[in-house]
Order: sequence, then structure tokens, then C-alpha cells
Amino acid sequence: METFQSLLAKKLSDSLASAGFSDAGELTPATDPRFGDYQTNAALVLGKQRSEKPRIIAEKIVAHFDVNHLCEPPVVAGAGFINFTLRPDAIGKKTVEVLRDERLGIAEATSKKHIVIDFGSPNVAKPMHVGHVRSIVLGDALARVAEFLGHEVIRDNHIGDWGTQFGMVIYGWKNLLDQRALQRNPLAEIVRVYKETNERAASDPQVREACRQELVKLQAGDKENTDIWNECVAFSMQDFDHVYELLGVRYDIQCGESFYNDRLAGVVERLLKSGIAEVSEGAVVVFFRDIPELADRPCIIRKRDGGFNYATTDIATIDYRVNDLKADTVWYVVGAPQILHFKQIFEIARRQGYKADFRHITFGSILGEDRKLMKTRSGGNVPLRNLLEEACRRARKIIEEKNPDLSEEEKIGIAQKIGIGAVKYGDLSQYRMTDYVFSWEKMLSLQGNTAPYLQNAYVRVRSIFRKAGESAVATPLRGVDIGGQQIETGRRPVATALSLEDSAEINLAKRLCQFAEIVPQVLNDFRPNILANYLFELANGFHTFYEACPVLKSEEPARSSRLAICHLTARVLQRGLDFLGIKVPEKM
Repeated sequence: METFQSLLAKKLSDSLASAGFSDAGELTPATDPRFGDYQTNAALVLGKQRSEKPRIIAEKIVAHFDVNHLCEPPVVAGAGFINFTLRPDAIGKKTVEVLRDERLGIAEATSKKHIVIDFGSPNVAKPMHVGHVRSIVLGDALARVAEFLGHEVIRDNHIGDWGTQFGMVIYGWKNLLDQRALQRNPLAEIVRVYKETNERAASDPQVREACRQELVKLQAGDKENTDIWNECVAFSMQDFDHVYELLGVRYDIQCGESFYNDRLAGVVERLLKSGIAEVSEGAVVVFFRDIPELADRPCIIRKRDGGFNYATTDIATIDYRVNDLKADTVWYVVGAPQILHFKQIFEIARRQGYKADFRHITFGSILGEDRKLMKTRSGGNVPLRNLLEEACRRARKIIEEKNPDLSEEEKIGIAQKIGIGAVKYGDLSQYRMTDYVFSWEKMLSLQGNTAPYLQNAYVRVRSIFRKAGESAVATPLRGVDIGGQQIETGRRPVATALSLEDSAEINLAKRLCQFAEIVPQVLNDFRPNILANYLFELANGFHTFYEACPVLKSEEPARSSRLAICHLTARVLQRGLDFLGIKVPEKM
């Protein structure tokens, strides 16, 4: 299904050709609704190219523009912008098309990709902290949108389950472990013994050496150490899975760093043989002498002592994703501090001849009220599990105050949808590179740009249909007859257009039709905040419509027409929030 934007863009292209001009500029939603619904800067671009006055060019373009009942005659404004205002009858017809479409007008991508999305990536033997939430919810939202657009998506959780820290973990396990504490809270006890071992190793060379030997034994396949490692991984995964369940996030594969361990030596040998890497002062290194920003930043892929590092593992990971998973696109949803690392890794991949599209999708930090990295009162990282459970508790308290008559089961389910949704939306409504201050009060507010506000808009729509009865839910367009034209679908007639008269319902219907224009934009520069802002504006538009336009008390055909708009509003809110990984309750 074509959107208003694509239809107008085609007509603009035709009018440019008819006027003797080449395609130029963009056609975008108008920045100010007073000047119309869409606008183009084509005349300004052509004016600069041809050294001619843009307004004269704009007038020539407008003279050849075929309106064809889609919009009012285009208007030239300012220095040469061309503004387009949609006709209410065109909006009504398009709204019915969207309403009847299971995909709400969203077309699949014309060029399908095979995408591996690397997001989340916690470390074993450590609880996930609040900083992980940005990678998890951003990666999940991008995966949901990409999948809906028809791309083949593999969600990969690249778990940090290998490395030097396990020497300390295993030493602590053998010498400091409290078995009863392990039974009560496994991950907390593993963290405790690791921290205590780390402190001892810092001041005692013998402990430091003992930890190193435990790591050597693990890497050599020692059974006792491998068994301890497996237990640590299992305990960590239990904690991770609880967090993922709360967040409603799933992964298709979870290949930890250990998965690539037996491939690392081959990576180094292959890079040496191809001349991409070289030996330098006992280490194996990749230099980037021809790239100014990396010229003094070589990448070590094997240390002097023969050990491997993150770079080696990440190169092996690329090999696996391209060669085994057949990915032509790989997205890494990882914090901004890793920018240099991924520039090096992607350059090495290119030198190996990989043609895949590698993207590092960076994001900012979550701050406390002091505008510093969010920490606990003791100065430690805020555990993500605790944060999410606190969100549910706070949402439950609000529900108890607002709607105490709900059943216990309803309160639990609604509290989770509101609490988890609030945390997700609080993050995704920000531009991903923006640092933001975490605020319970703001996130859980029923006013403003928050998940509860959007969820409440959905609930308000559903309450209209509960009052109207099941027949209205099943056939929101029943009884609408515009000019006698109807299409039979099943047992009841569905009109080919809506009766739109009030400006509030026209604006809401128009906004609903633009959903299909917004969703694909999420993957342009990876910005779910574009969708979040659209949904906020949609909810605002619905509330304006709700106050201005009686629904159940209005006469036909307005009543059925308005029910149809309400029905579509609920569907778009539900689908849009689902793209963000947020569920909607039926009651609040």
C-alpha cells in the first residue's frame, strides 16, 4: 500500500519531469501544520543548481502538478517551498485502506537483508546492571521493526563467558566460597568471592600467581576448573533469563566468547599468512598505517605471552556470522566507548574481503539525579533485575490507588506492563546518543511523553468499545455509507471512505495514515525515538479528538465513522508500542 508521502513524491517527480527539471530535493511532512501536510524544497535545490530564482521554478513545478483529488492545489511559500494539503475525502479513503490492512499500511522492504543483531552481551559472574538496559531495549526494538519489514533477523547475545576474570573466580570458588550463601543467592556469592579475590591479588603476588595458574588450567581443559566454570555460567544464565523474561526479550542464539575459543589460533594464523597481521615486539598486530585516525592505534590480536583478547574473539565472531550464519548485515548495539575497537575490527573484516554491512550502533548513558552515571548509594552499579522489579512495585502502588477493585491477578499483570513499559519507553523515547536522567516520577507519570500516557490512551479507546458492545468492536465501520459506495467483507458492509468533518477527526485520521511512513524510518540511523514521538503525538491527537468529537452519542454516519477511527487508533498504538517491546493493558 502506498502512503501519502510516496504518492505525493511520485506526482512531484512527474511534475518535475513535465516542467523540464530533474528530480531534486525531498518531500517531507510539513514542519508547521499551518502551511499544509507535506512540503518540498525541490525548487530551492534546483534554483541553486541552475542559478535561477527558486520561486519561479516552484511556480513552474506547481503548474504541472496533477492534484487528482489527492490534495488541494499546491502552494508556493517563502523562498520557494512548495506546500501540499491533503483533501479530507482522500484522508477518509486512505484511512479505510489502512483499517482494512493487517499491516496497517506498512509495506515490506523492497530489498531484504539477512541481519545479525548483537545486543545485550552481559558478562558471566556479574549481574546485569542498569547500563545494560540501553543495549537490550534498543537492540530488541530494532530487531522487531526489521523483522516486520521483512528482513531475516538473528538476535545474538554475545555473552562474556571467558577471560582472565575466571582465574580469580575459580580461585575464590575453591578458597573463599560460602556454600549456604551460594544456595541463597548464587550470583551474589560469585560476585563476592571474585571481589575478595581481586582485592587479595592486588596486594599479594602469591594469590595473583595462583589465580593465573587457575586460568591456565581452565584454558587447558582441566576438569575441575571446567566444572566450576560451567556452574558459574549456569547460575549467571538463570539470572539473565529472569531479566529477559521481565523485559519480554528473546534471543535466537547465545554464543558466548567461549564458543569461539578453539577458532582463535586459526584467526591469527590466517591473518599472518594473508599479510594483514604481522609480528611486532613478540605480539601479533594489525597496523592501519594508511588510515589517519587509526595510524597510531594498532590492534593486537595475540599478546606476547601467546594469549588472545577481545579483538581476536570479535574477528572470529565476524567469520562465524558471515560464513556460517550467512549474514550480509551485522549490527552491534554497543556503547560509545567501543567506537575505536569496532573501527579496527570492521577495517580488519574489510581487509579480509568481507562485503557485509557492519554497523556499530552506539548509545549514551543513564544518569542519576546528580547527572552522573547512575549508581547505588554505596557507589556500585544498579542491578538491572532490581531496577525492573522496583518498576513493577511502583506501578503496582499506582494501580492500588487508581483502581483498587481490580483482581490480584489483574494488578500483577497490569503492574508489569506499566512498570516495564515505563522503563523501556523512558529509554527509547530519547535519541540513542543522548545521556538522560533516570526519573521514576517522570517515567511512571500518566501525563506527558511516557509509556503510561500512551497505554492509558489505548485503555480509553478500549473502554469506548466496551460501552458500545461487541458488535461495534467487530464492525467499526458498520452503517457508514459514503455516496452509496460500499464493499462487502463477510456479513457486514464496510465503507470505502469515512465521514470526516471536524478538524480533530481529520487530523487524527491523517496521523493514523502516517504510521506506515514512520515505521521504516526507525532503521534510518537506528532511531526508535522517531516512533516513540509519533505515538506520543498520536495519543495527543486522540485525546483532542475524544474531547471534541462525541463518539457513541453522535448520529450516523458520524458515529460509525468515529468508532472506526477509534478502532484504528487502538491498533496503531498497540502495534507501535509492540515495536518498542511494550505491552498494552486492557484496564489501568
